[in-house]
Amino acid sequence: MTDRKNIIASAVRDAIALKTAYTQHREEWLLAASDQLANAFRSGNKVLIAGNGGSAADSQHFAAELVVRLSSRLDRQALPAIALTVDTSVLTAATNDYGFKQIFSRQIEALGNAGDVFIGLSTSGKSENIIEAFRIAKSKSLVTFGLFGEKGLSKSELSDLSLCVPSSSTMRIQEEHIFAMHLLVELTECLLFASATS
Repeated sequence: MTDRKNIIASAVRDAIALKTAYTQHREEWLLAASDQLANAFRSGNKVLIAGNGGSAADSQHFAAELVVRLSSRLDRQALPAIALTVDTSVLTAATNDYGFKQIFSRQIEALGNAGDVFIGLSTSGKSENIIEAFRIAKSKSLVTFGLFGEKGLSKSELSDLSLCVPSSSTMRIQEEHIFAMHLLVELTECLLFASATS
């Protein structure tokens, strides 16, 4: 029993320490990213988002918060967002015909337009399919955001705005990504629906 309690206590300590470890970097990223996101929506653009494994689930979570809403406190219009992790026919066809590296980039090639926002999630910063997605997004003049671990994206020039969580723990990084994405939606809503949120 004690070992399990220690696991809980250690996880809580680590999470609290991480929340305060990069406050300025997180705040700067959130303010810049919410400005860019609000501008994209005002211009009629959309969000495309992708990740692998747990980050794939986080991608879908983020898209749902934009399309539906973050909280029942604000009933607002839907915002256009697509998680590139959900269409099994496209994912398996792209893997079969082109390889796993192109499962997201093919979708960006098909769906992405200049001024859209691509958000890539990778705790390691080394996921080849995420790097390829960033590359295609940049070539099509999409705005690019990234949420990564402590080392950032291995091809850092491909991400216009990068949130780098200062941890090597995949669990803690993913927890911070969700925290940041919730705040990103909330801040974007403040910019777009100021009269409704005041």
